[in-house]
Order: sequence, then C-alpha cells, then structure tokens
Amino acid sequence: MKTEAFQLVKQGDAFNSFQLAVIELHNPSEDEVQISVESFGLNYADVMARRGLYREAPPLPAVIGYEVVGTITKTGKNVDASWLGKRVVAFTRFGGYARAVNTNILAVADIGEMDAGEALCLATQYVTAYYMSRYLMNIHEGEKVLVHAAAGGVGTALIQLLKANKAYVIAKTGSDTKIDYLKGLGADFVVNYKTCDYRSVILEHIENDRIDVSFNPVAGSTFKTDWKLTGSGGRVVLFGGSERSGKKWGILSTLNFVRKMGIIIPIGLMMRSKNVLGVNMLKVADKKPLVLHRCLNAVVALAKTNEISPKVGASFSSDELAHAHHLLESGESTGKVMLTWNALDNIS
Repeated sequence: MKTEAFQLVKQGDAFNSFQLAVIELHNPSEDEVQISVESFGLNYADVMARRGLYREAPPLPAVIGYEVVGTITKTGKNVDASWLGKRVVAFTRFGGYARAVNTNILAVADIGEMDAGEALCLATQYVTAYYMSRYLMNIHEGEKVLVHAAAGGVGTALIQLLKANKAYVIAKTGSDTKIDYLKGLGADFVVNYKTCDYRSVILEHIENDRIDVSFNPVAGSTFKTDWKLTGSGGRVVLFGGSERSGKKWGILSTLNFVRKMGIIIPIGLMMRSKNVLGVNMLKVADKKPLVLHRCLNAVVALAKTNEISPKVGASFSSDELAHAHHLLESGESTGKVMLTWNALDNIS
C-alpha cells in the first residue's frame, strides 16, 4: 500500500530537512501489526538524526520517528486477530513520521480512549525513565538524585517516578521560566545551570555531601562535573549526548566532546564503589524486546491508575513539523512535543 510520510532528505536545520512524500509500505510480517497513525511524537534523538549526529539513524532519505498512536488495521500471521481495531501506542524502529507504519507486536500497548498526547509521552520518554529508574536499578527513599534536562519529556517522567519512590530530586534546567513547572512536578530543588556553576550550587545546597544518582542526557563536560558530585555507591546514568548537538566542526567537535568526558579506568570504579551506566533504548529494543514490552505495559498501567501524569508541552499539526523540531531543539519546550496528522488527501 501507499502512505504519506515525512522523509528526512538532508541534514541541517529544521526548515530545510524534511519533505512530505508518498512511500510504499509492505504488509506486516508474521510478528508485526500495521497501524493507521493519528499522532506521532518527537524525541531529541530525532534532532540528532537531523543534524547527522545519530549513528543509529537510517541512510537518507529516511522516515524517522520512534512512537505513534493509532489503530491497528492489519495483523501478521503470528498475531492474534483480536488486536484488529484496537487503539494503541507503539514504538517504531524509525518510520514514525508516517500515516501508517508496521511494528512488532511486542512494541504495542492497548490504550483504549486515553488522550493521544499522554499516550505518546509513555512510549519513548516514560519507558526510558522507567527502564533507568525501576528496571536497570532502583532508587530508594532519601537518595539524592540529579536530573538533567529536567523539564523535558524524560526529565518530567523521571521526576514523577523518583518522587513516587520518595527520592530527593535536584532538577537542572536552563531557564527560570521552567522553575515553577519543575516544582509542580515535585522537584525538591531546582538549579539554572545558565546562571551559575551548578556543581557549586548543588554542593552548597547539600552541605558538601554527595549525590547518589545522576540521570544525564547531555554528556560531554557535564559528565566530569557529575562524576565529581557523585559519592561512593553512586551511579551516573548516561542516556544521550546533547552537548554535541549544534557544533559545526564535524569530527573535531566530536573529538572535543569525547575529550571533555575524560577516561574511566575500571579498577577505579571498584576502588571508589562508583558506577557508570549507559542506556541506548534502541539497543534494548533490538536485543531485549521483552524488556521493552514489560516497561511499556508497566507505564501504561501506571497512567491508567493515575499514578503518573504524562505532560504534553506542545501540540502541532503535521504541516508544522519544522516548527515542532525547531522548538524541541531550542531547549524551550517542556514535556512532550507531539504532532497530529491533518486530514488525508487522496493518495494515488
């Protein structure tokens, strides 16, 4: 069948990188379903792919995108036909910026009448947060936890999950306008890294103690800072490299980004009882699909019982994709950035 999709046709700024095209979509394979998409979400990895900085991205032209909400219209031969007609949230191994997409049944969860934006929050962002804070490890009552990019989608999810575990949450942001939002989520202390040395401010606030955990999607120079902030038994969780984004010197910028992180010697980790954990949810999805399945269903269940409250920060129509990308890259957004498809024109 033919379907419309936004293709990433070249690397660069948001307003010159995408093109709406008609593409061919094959029937779902034996373990897949086909979804008629009503809405799709953006993630910072999409920005990195657009900038040519995400090594997992497919070759151009490509349809990127990790999550959709829609209705199942076809099932593969190994999928129970009772899934037909169900409204779902689903992970996509790219392909999300399309009106129809195929994905493995393990990457799908039934959402019924749940708001599309709230459901989109649950996929990449809440699953990432849940995997890091509840599956990969657990956060205990009273532990001091630093959350970078705290007002973003994963940051929002982390704060809610961490507060449910009674952790002490230190939220890092680059804008004073987001402080009330973060406090509303339950953050115990908020620091604006653009107006101060966040390490000094945090150390003063915790009276020269040390933090227990850092959730860091920035990397680069912030890794060394977090490493110094973290005490024995502490964990630094790296799940992105946004400090590399926007730098124009190609491989030189990449090498400088790596240099800033320094070198970790394994014996030193043991001697100091400290840990560095790396998270790449695409690798988890590829190699451990049942883990992804469990995490997705767990966060959907938490949302249905109002134990978490997904936050949509901005909603756009599909013809505003470039504006949505620009907002996400600017760092000014909070919560989830989502798009809803406009009415379908005839596709020949």
